Amino acid sequence: MPDYDYDLFVIGAGSGGVRASRIAASHGARVAVAEEFRIGGTCVIRGCVPKKLLVYGSQFAHELEDAAQFGWTLGAMSFDWAKLRDFVASDVDRLEQAYTATLDNNKVEHFHERAVVTGPNGIRLASGREVSAKHILVATGAWPVMPEFPGNEHCITSNEVFHLAELPRRVVIQGAGYIAMEFAGIFNALGCQVTVVNRSDQILRGYDESLRDRLLQITMARGIDYRFNSPIERVERNADGTLAVTTKGHDPVTADTVLVATGRRPNTQGLGLESAGIALGSNGEVPVDDYNRSACSSIHAVGDVTDRVQLTPVAIREGQAFADTVFGGKPTTIDYANIPSAVFSQPPLAGVGLTEAQARGAFREIKVFTSDFRPMKNMFAERAERGLYKLVVDAVSDKVLGVHMIGPEAPEVLQAAAIAVKAGLTKADFDATVALHPSMAEELVLMR
Repeated sequence: MPDYDYDLFVIGAGSGGVRASRIAASHGARVAVAEEFRIGGTCVIRGCVPKKLLVYGSQFAHELEDAAQFGWTLGAMSFDWAKLRDFVASDVDRLEQAYTATLDNNKVEHFHERAVVTGPNGIRLASGREVSAKHILVATGAWPVMPEFPGNEHCITSNEVFHLAELPRRVVIQGAGYIAMEFAGIFNALGCQVTVVNRSDQILRGYDESLRDRLLQITMARGIDYRFNSPIERVERNADGTLAVTTKGHDPVTADTVLVATGRRPNTQGLGLESAGIALGSNGEVPVDDYNRSACSSIHAVGDVTDRVQLTPVAIREGQAFADTVFGGKPTTIDYANIPSAVFSQPPLAGVGLTEAQARGAFREIKVFTSDFRPMKNMFAERAERGLYKLVVDAVSDKVLGVHMIGPEAPEVLQAAAIAVKAGLTKADFDATVALHPSMAEELVLMR
């Protein structure tokens, strides 16, 4: 047998790569991982975790506004962007240390430099060192897409938004997916003038239409401006340092910051996979089989770099499945059906299973149950915002095909509902469950 330096070499120390490294090491493998930026990956360093903290911070604008209606007398209020930004950065530092400790505690060697593939079992580090491994795992995630237009060098992506020196007064956001809508809500709540521009005529493609429409109505009422079918054509810097943003069919709008959030592409550029006979997919992804194995039997890939489902919990499960399969003697695959997802917009929305449109295309007859209500939390608020919960049901089997909701704490409620959908429960099972009153979640078992 060939003598390799490692049993497993992982390229990328994000959620999927760290989980795979830890589990493989627990099975007795000699493991090393290389990370060119910071251990923790997109979610921990510049994605869902710091973004959620910004959401929490920005939501106090509404909470403090509503507090007076509940009897609180508040003094003069002000907001310090630098304090929130630096607090978020400090928590990112804490999490990076925790992820690093996980590798150390499991005796996983880690290199803080870029690594590329040189062949089926070869890796070259940026320092010039070359090592070999019986198995290579690519877990390099995805990277924000920056469209080509004059002046795009003046724009930022979600990678840079956490490090703004000052809170911008006017923000233009290109895109209307979950990243764009989450940052639109954050900046709007913090008092910024927000304009969302999008190349299509809808937001949050793929989510249930009723929820998308409700979010659009609420965010417009909160002051977010939308320009549909109107992507950015050019961005020019004015003499005073502001930006003139020209979008299709509209006059220029002035902005202090332009955030481009038009999707993420698998991070495979210059990774050297062709040296192992691996042809990338149309979006730059690493094609893999059900066991995360690429066209080269010694090279695997997990997470966003495969462009299957770009969600952190999915990457973690794929990393575990890979390690259990290759090093644990327990072949494991992932079931990608009924994966819950959420958008931490303001208000947030969440869903699991089939949308109403998807169900109508796949089943002969469906039933749709809805609850359109004003959450008790909002009763004293000046904003007359209503929540919306929806159950999509197969009329023949009574099986719940999908649950979709928008309103305060919707993602927290949805996680429990996702268990019911994954388990294949019926509408009758929901109806037989006693309501927990008073709560928003009780709406799930009261729809008739």
